[in-house]
Amino acid sequence: MRLDKFLKVSRIVKRRVLAKELCDGGRALINGRPAKAGSEVEAGDILELHFGPRVVKAEVLDVKEHVAAAEAASLYRLV
Repeated sequence: MRLDKFLKVSRIVKRRVLAKELCDGGRALINGRPAKAGSEVEAGDILELHFGPRVVKAEVLDVKEHVAAAEAASLYRLV
């Protein structure tokens, strides 16, 4: 699944457009390497997202196309 779509489906970022801007701005890493919005995300990957001075590290546990809001947090684990 694309990184921008995963961020939106998992509700780490509220809108896919914002997720794309985050990735295109060089503020997203997958397993320590810079990632673009179209980069593939798989279970076991470590995401590092820079939101200004705040850094969020999350491990991808599962990748699903559609998830209810209550189950969105089950797709990742904060590291």
